[in-house]
Amino acid sequence: MPETMNSSVKIGARAFATAVLILLGLMIVSGLLTVFLPSGEYERVQLEDRSLITPGSYEEVEKPDYPVWRWFTAPVEILFTPGNVTLITLILFLFAVGGSITILEQIHVMDLLVQMLIDKFQRNKYVLMAVTIFIFMALPSLLGIYEGLVPVIIFVVPMARRLGWDSLTGLGMSLLPMAFGLAAAISNPFTIAVAQTIADLPLFSGSWLRIIFFVLVYIALFLFVYRHARKVERKPESSPCHTADAELGEVEVHDFSDTHIHLVRRGLIWFSVWIGIALVVVLGVAFFPDLGFLAFPLMGLMFLVGGFGAGVFSGHRLARVAHIFLKGGLNIIPGAFLIMLAYSVKYIIDSGMVTDTLLFMAADAIEQASPFQSVLLIYGITLVMNFFIGSASAKAFLMMPILVPLADLVGITRQTTVLAFGYGDGFSNMIFPTNPLLLIALSFTVVSYTKWLKWTIPLQIIMAAFSLLFMFIAVQIGFGPF
Repeated sequence: MPETMNSSVKIGARAFATAVLILLGLMIVSGLLTVFLPSGEYERVQLEDRSLITPGSYEEVEKPDYPVWRWFTAPVEILFTPGNVTLITLILFLFAVGGSITILEQIHVMDLLVQMLIDKFQRNKYVLMAVTIFIFMALPSLLGIYEGLVPVIIFVVPMARRLGWDSLTGLGMSLLPMAFGLAAAISNPFTIAVAQTIADLPLFSGSWLRIIFFVLVYIALFLFVYRHARKVERKPESSPCHTADAELGEVEVHDFSDTHIHLVRRGLIWFSVWIGIALVVVLGVAFFPDLGFLAFPLMGLMFLVGGFGAGVFSGHRLARVAHIFLKGGLNIIPGAFLIMLAYSVKYIIDSGMVTDTLLFMAADAIEQASPFQSVLLIYGITLVMNFFIGSASAKAFLMMPILVPLADLVGITRQTTVLAFGYGDGFSNMIFPTNPLLLIALSFTVVSYTKWLKWTIPLQIIMAAFSLLFMFIAVQIGFGPF
């Protein structure tokens, strides 16, 4: 019997076209930078598995032969470059999660899971909202668990819809606090620890100011999401994604027979066990950072085994489960293409050898500025570099060796430099379409990038104001120890 695959793991045609146009425009801008900026590079020294820039070693070099037509072949070229493992792993992870989640939707395991949560928290749903936001903020802030939380978004969004809210509320309870927790990091081993180590600061020093900032950001974020949810409750059509949510159909409680619910519960238990193992892997990476390269492959495998097993234990034939998985995985292809376009932006400026040029120009501006102006420039430079380089630790290894001596020169503390670096890195992850995790998370929902941007901009302005205030305080008090 034919079945309808009305999966939430699907990008709408209009949202996809808009995102493609934005990313193509950014690729062209990156290409123009390779034409109009001189090519140059810093000397680098190898430190274990990382390379550090040598301050003061920048030299212009001969422009590489990088024709315009290669700007547009970059999405394909990056699949065959030495650094392609991360990209290919992300795409395979996306395929595995997309297919597995579609299985859970079609066999009603997702319905049962969400229904159980609703039954437990229906009368305390705003408490559930507050706790969920706190958990999604605290894990990146304290332990550096960031990418591993992305699959959990798939469960939070339908739960939010079942509670009478919309998909944006679900993302505001999960995706937003992930990035904001990264920006308001207290002891993140991949951002704070790396930056402080390069700056020769005591590990996790200055936490008192970061804790105050974390609390302030949490309160602002909760109030933002709370106000939106209350508005949607009163007037559902006021939601920017009301039409897209409506196309998914009304969120109704599935009518389980006794036999059916027994089978579906077996599938849910099986899936929960494997997701539990995946969470252990994520926690393991937080404590053993050298195992970070295994996180996405192992999580993808856990979803694959968990999804297929849930289908079989729920009483479905393996062939049908495989068919559902393939359909769900194919729905992710547009999202994978967007990730390839996003990665191309950095690939283009690297190929034109202007990445170090941008950093050199920024360093020159900092050297001539006042202390507070220097902090603002460090914040702004990190924002710009975050557009091209998503990894916080990679940016720290690239930028901190240059920023630290400049900070000493202009009279700002190294701790303030680390603070400005963190603020510039985290919040913008939820704005820049070059961030693959943002694209992955949105591809699991009906929310387009443009609707997401319009909804979050007011909150981003508030976060920028908070950042400026705390950077000003840090400069005034000589935030240290040094």
